[in-house]
Amino acid sequence: MTVIESPMTLPPPPDDATRQARLDKMRARATGLLVIAALVFLASRHYAPAYAWLDWVRAGAEAALVGGLADWFAVTALFRRPLGLPIPHTAIIMTQRDRIGRVLGSFVQRHFLTREVVAAELRRLRLSERLAKWLASPDNSARVAALLQSGFARTVQAVPDEEFRALIRHAAVERVEHTLVAPILGDVLAVVTNDDRHHEILDQALQIVATALTENRESIRAQIHKESPWYMPGIVDNAIYRQLLRATEQTIADVRADPRHPLRMRFDDELRAFADKLKHSPDMGAKAEAIKSQVLNADVVESIVDGVWDSVRASALRYGADGEPPPAGLVRGLAAAGTALLANEATLAELDETLIDAVSDAAERHRDHVGALIARTVQAWDPSVAAARLELAVGPDLQYIRINGTLVGALAGLAIHALSKVLP
Repeated sequence: MTVIESPMTLPPPPDDATRQARLDKMRARATGLLVIAALVFLASRHYAPAYAWLDWVRAGAEAALVGGLADWFAVTALFRRPLGLPIPHTAIIMTQRDRIGRVLGSFVQRHFLTREVVAAELRRLRLSERLAKWLASPDNSARVAALLQSGFARTVQAVPDEEFRALIRHAAVERVEHTLVAPILGDVLAVVTNDDRHHEILDQALQIVATALTENRESIRAQIHKESPWYMPGIVDNAIYRQLLRATEQTIADVRADPRHPLRMRFDDELRAFADKLKHSPDMGAKAEAIKSQVLNADVVESIVDGVWDSVRASALRYGADGEPPPAGLVRGLAAAGTALLANEATLAELDETLIDAVSDAAERHRDHVGALIARTVQAWDPSVAAARLELAVGPDLQYIRINGTLVGALAGLAIHALSKVLP
């Protein structure tokens, strides 16, 4: 069995309070480092005349202060106007919200909703195998069976009685009306005669006749005596009875014992001829259709339709009752279907490809709508709310830019000061 690769799971996102606390913490660190750089700059500038080496410290602190302030301005300008001043190209998220929404929607549309990306991810997930494993669990198959049971009950209860009867009548009676029964019966008889199964029927029929003769001997004797002329002596009647009964029983025994008995062969010929007539004779077909019409127009057919509907409705009422468990056979059947799927790699692969084609086609066909939805959603945000949301999401990481800018600025200041000492 193929091992299913577990999908990458992401940790649950923190709430807004946690994000705000992390943002405040990182912002305090970046601002604190900037304040330290300012204090070091002021102190080194003040004491530089007394200590020559403080020129190096002042140069590093001055560059750190410049770098930290520049990065503070850049990070702040993404979300709001620095110090509330109407500086051009600041508060970018609030002023460029529509363009950001279009760019974000286009990015998702072009790089996430392509057929290749969707198909590769679905193929990696092996959805059909996951579904089969899920369905093979008795608890899950019971849930599915309960849903099917509830859906069946609600559907049946919602259908009016007359419409359901008409549906049964259309599904059964009307289809039979439009089906020629004579050729079908002829084909059935042809199959039976080709396999010699009709001999079993003949043997059973002969056994029934033999049993009937044995059980009704006195009735046969009485009927022969009744039908004889008044002048016929009783002894003659008894002789005729015994001879007739003996001949009949012997004939039946001979036919049952001899597979090639002439009567058995005649039965074969007559049955095959009858099957051929059913398939090819217009007269026989017309007679069969007439008999079929009489049967279908009989009251018994309506009784059958009513009986089917009453049975279905009673089952629906029973299944729809609160607390009624789903049929055990349905639960076992669903679980068995899941188990059977797991054992059939070819079927699983075929189901996977079907799902992949369907989902990939849908993703490719509707990706423009998804991109437009993302763009409209971003555009509908309140500017200040959108900026606040994004700052909570990425603001803590952006504070590292300020920290790095301060530290890199200090190193750059030291490097520049060193070059000024070396160069003439």
